[in-house]
This record gives sequence, C-alpha cells and structure tokens, in this order.
Amino acid sequence: MKLAFASTVVISLLAVSACSVPTAPHAVSSLDKLFSEPVGRSHAAQVASGPGVSLGIVYSPSTQINREYLRHYQANAGTGFGQSLLVQPIHDAYVATSKPDMAVDWVKASLQRQFGSVTVYPDMQSLRAAHPDVVAIVDTHSQLITSRSSDIKADVSADFYDGKFNYIGTAKGAEAKELTPVWADFKRSEEIVADINQQQEVQVRALQKFDRSLSNLLTRPADKVSMLDNKQAHKLY
Repeated sequence: MKLAFASTVVISLLAVSACSVPTAPHAVSSLDKLFSEPVGRSHAAQVASGPGVSLGIVYSPSTQINREYLRHYQANAGTGFGQSLLVQPIHDAYVATSKPDMAVDWVKASLQRQFGSVTVYPDMQSLRAAHPDVVAIVDTHSQLITSRSSDIKADVSADFYDGKFNYIGTAKGAEAKELTPVWADFKRSEEIVADINQQQEVQVRALQKFDRSLSNLLTRPADKVSMLDNKQAHKLY
C-alpha cells in the first residue's frame, strides 16, 4: 500500500513539474535569414574534404532556437516547481538527456574528422570575410517529453556550399519514437527513468545516421544528392 502511494505521488509530481517544461519549437529552414541572394547549384563534382580543406560553419536560426529550448528544458527539469520532491534518478534523467550542445558538438567533431580545419562563425558576414573552401549550415531540431506528449524526435543536417556559396549537397540524420505516457499511473520510477533516458538514445541514433549520411555525401557524386532552392528547404530531384 505504501509503495503504491509513493508511486502515485511520484507520478503526480512528475506531471505537475512537466507542465513548466517548454514545448519544442517549430523547425525553421536552414536558409531563412542567412542568404540575401539566390543560391545556385555548384559545379563541384562532390564536397571537397581532406586535410588541406578549410570548412566554415554557421548555425541556422533553428539550431540557435533549439539550443535555447534545450537550455530552458534542462533548467526546468533541474530546478522547476516540484523537482525537489521527485526521486533523484528522475531528476537526473531529465537533466542528462537535454544537453543543449550535444548535437552541435557531435556534428562539429564529425566534421573535424573530415576536414583540415573547422571553424564556427557567429554569422554569415564573418564567414564570408574568412573565405573558407567549403561552407556548412548546420541545422538541429529536438522534441522531448512534455506533460502533453511522449513523442520524441531528433533531426540534424548540414547543408554544404562551395566557396562561392553555391549549394553542393546535404548530410542528414533523423530519428523518432513514440512512448506510452511517461506520467501514466501504472509506471514505477525505474520505468519512468528508462523512458526519459530514451530521449538521449533517440538523439544519438539521429546523429549516427548523420555520420553515415556525411560519409556517403563525401564519397559519391554531387548529382546523386538533393538540391535546395534559394528560399525554401524543399528538395528538388
């Protein structure tokens, strides 16, 4: 009887605290607000890479919004109302699976293995002034557990352009999983922790798919990859 009561208290507090957790922002095209002129198709046969190639990175507006969303999510999970009454493993799981820089750090490390130098620039103006050999616009988007949804999603991509900002190709990875409601009254705290931990597993699988896509992009002809138009993220085949 005491165990059942304790479980009910944990679930109730989880639902209350989850109400303060922000919902995932809508994904925004990686090209929005970045290019002031039309983006054409590069004549390059494939994305140049190797120890002698410099890569310049700019994070898309969606990535910047996503990192802020994860910071807010993590802060609420760690210090939000009712969290001090939750069992420590649940608290820790929320914090551990909402790392704001996990995706961008992973992508940067993956790119560093493929290019001679990789530099992140704060904006397109700074990147243009640096004249890197190749440009990448990195885009990330996450959807984590809230009181209203247990659907988890992670998307990551890098759009590559040549030194003249003509589009070459895209490397991308995505993963999604639908869970039973985390706050369901039949779940024990151990099951809740296991569900929350799947947030990180989904993110990792998306990033692993990105790595495979990146490897394929760097070894196959550019005419086998999709093309973006200058205003939207629609793919033209």
